[in-house]
Amino acid sequence: MLIIKQLDSIDLNAHVQLCALLTDCIEQGASLGFHDPANLDTVQQYWQSVAQAIINKERQLFALFQGETLVATVQLSLCIKENGQHRAEVKKLLVHPNTQRTGYATILMRHIEQSASQNKRTLLVLDTQSGDKAELFYQAIGYTKAGQIPCYVSDKHGQLHSTSYYYKYLDSDGLQQM
Repeated sequence: MLIIKQLDSIDLNAHVQLCALLTDCIEQGASLGFHDPANLDTVQQYWQSVAQAIINKERQLFALFQGETLVATVQLSLCIKENGQHRAEVKKLLVHPNTQRTGYATILMRHIEQSASQNKRTLLVLDTQSGDKAELFYQAIGYTKAGQIPCYVSDKHGQLHSTSYYYKYLDSDGLQQM
C-alpha cells in the first residue's frame, strides 16, 4: 500500500531512509548536487539542513512509503520574500532506482502541486541537468522549459554540464493554467 506523508520533522528512522535513498539515487547517476560516490557525512548534513528548513516553515517534505519503506520523496521550498509569496521551488524529486518508472514521481508531483495551491502558490519552478531523463518527465507533466545555463554543474571528473530551468503555472486546485 502506498502512503504519502508530509514530514513535519525528520526522526532517526526517516533520516536513515532519506540518506539511503539519496545515496542510491546518486550512485545511479542522478545529478542532485553531490558527486558519486556520495560522502555519508555530506548527505547526513544535507538532511539536517532540510530538517531545519522544515522547522523554519521554509520547506515542505513529502515522502512516499510502500508499507514502512521510503520509496520516493520531493520537497517544496516556499519563497519567503515579500514579492515572491506566489511561488515555490520543487527540489530533490527522488525515486528509488528499483521503483523508477512505476508512476511514483508523477504521484508525488501531483501531490506537491496540490500542496502548493493550498499554500496559495501559483508558480512552481525547478531545475535539472540538461539532457537528463528528468527533462522528458517534467515536460510530460506540463512543465515548460524557460532556458538553460551552460557549465552550471560539474561531475566527479570535473566535466561541466548545463542546467535547465522549468516552470509551471497552477490554478487554485493545483492544476496547470494555460
